[in-house]
Amino acid sequence: MKREIHYEWHTRELMARNHFRRGKDLIEPLRERGITLSPTQVWRLVDQTPERISLQVLVALADIFGVEVSEVITYTAADKSTQRRKTAQSGALPDIHGYRPVRARIVDEDDDDGA
Repeated sequence: MKREIHYEWHTRELMARNHFRRGKDLIEPLRERGITLSPTQVWRLVDQTPERISLQVLVALADIFGVEVSEVITYTAADKSTQRRKTAQSGALPDIHGYRPVRARIVDEDDDDGA
């Protein structure tokens, strides 16, 4: 059975807890740990959940916030639920290939006979 993995990125909460107001406030602490990121890259780390991240960046963030790596990112794994589709019984649905639409008849409102 396939497994589904979901993860949550907690950078915003950790920043608030440590009195960092903006993503730019992380640039210098990261630089002190040997990681040089542009303001845009730091903004993405803070504002978006990353798909890929360097272990050095992950460990540096944990060090900056004074927490374990498991507090920066948490995950859950569960068995993937399978969706079953219901299929109609063999005679339950009519065969629509033999049906033809009824021809519309347009009647002029000004015409008195209605023909």
